[in-house]
Amino acid sequence: MMRALILGGIADASLLAAEIARAGIDAVYSYGGRTRAPADQPLPTRVGGFGGVGGLADYIKREAITHVIDATHPFAAEMSRNAVEACAQTGKPLIALERAPWARAPDDSWIEVGDVAAAVAALPEAPTRAFLAIGRQHIAPFAARSQHAYTLRFVDPPDAPLPFAADVIVSRGPFVLDGELEMLRNRGIAWIVARNSGGDGARAKIDAARMLGLPVIMISRPRLPERPRVESVADVMQWLGHRTCLGA
Repeated sequence: MMRALILGGIADASLLAAEIARAGIDAVYSYGGRTRAPADQPLPTRVGGFGGVGGLADYIKREAITHVIDATHPFAAEMSRNAVEACAQTGKPLIALERAPWARAPDDSWIEVGDVAAAVAALPEAPTRAFLAIGRQHIAPFAARSQHAYTLRFVDPPDAPLPFAADVIVSRGPFVLDGELEMLRNRGIAWIVARNSGGDGARAKIDAARMLGLPVIMISRPRLPERPRVESVADVMQWLGHRTCLGA
């Protein structure tokens, strides 16, 4: 019997869950737990970490998981590395549903950096207004450049004091171009710091920056172990090999 584990995080993970449910495949959707009110899924769900590689391997064995799909955020590097190792330990197949990164367009003004520390260093010395589109767990290093006026956007309101004063927007994507243009203009944003997440749901801010001629400090994706990867839900369904997945 097939029993799949979806390690969720990206918007496509919800689309995958819907397809798996329609196909009648036994599966569990796992959330990392960073979002307080995650979207409802048509599958049984679990919330929270596994306790490292060993905890994930134990879960795979205890729950009789036969296939693991890593559909976490491209920057959830620790979970992705744990999935590779846990599947190697348990002998279960793993595939990553990984959207393609954004590619620089001719009119883009990008400063490409390798990590958050390099993004902090890339900001100018003179005070400016910067939009940090990087998630709450990565903002603390920007306190070193407290001369800047920061705008942050979170899915949930902050549940603890921020490491610096900031304009906080609480909103859930996907975001559209007109809305991003309005937000950047109204707040006088001069710089954007973003992670190269790829996909369409968060792309509007990158297109808006191009239209407004704003520089973007683009953080490259972390290096991950080699693993099979695809870019579409249809490819995952084909990999699962279920008859209903293949339209039979």
